[in-house]
Amino acid sequence: MQASDVKAIERADGAGASAEVGAEARDTAARICALMRHVFLYDRGNQLRVLDESGLTTTQCKALLELGGLGNCPLTWQVSDLAELLGSSLPAMSRAIDGLVKKGLATRVEDPTDRRVRIVRITEEGKRLVDKLTTVKRNGLEAFASTLSAAQRRKIDAAVEALMDREDIATTYEHLKEA
Repeated sequence: MQASDVKAIERADGAGASAEVGAEARDTAARICALMRHVFLYDRGNQLRVLDESGLTTTQCKALLELGGLGNCPLTWQVSDLAELLGSSLPAMSRAIDGLVKKGLATRVEDPTDRRVRIVRITEEGKRLVDKLTTVKRNGLEAFASTLSAAQRRKIDAAVEALMDREDIATTYEHLKEA
């Protein structure tokens, strides 16, 4: 995630954020929102079902997805870094990580260079859950893509290709291609 992305997320969380966004960006956001809502229908609630069956809280789910991150995400995280990235308090993130550890989805160990710091890492079981969520999402997207004409798919491909100069998106794409 780039620094500009974090700033955009922080603006989106704040009151009156839409006043800071220009009309063109609002229109783009509305189009993307409409597309995402429609695409979500092709998932048929499968992603939510998998999440519900996992018994994870929202914070645990967000943390697990970061721990199982794609592409250029770190392999290990400090609890404080996860809390900051996800906009959570340190105590709330610590509780979320406790739950992931109890479920066998993550491990937490003392940093060998600084005993005050706890390092969090996803387990193989955690990776399997992230992979399952990714597969369910991909299946929904494939179902949606199959309803498009060849011309519509080419237009979407061209629009997405224009975003591949962003390292975060390109790295995630390369990771997903391999999966």
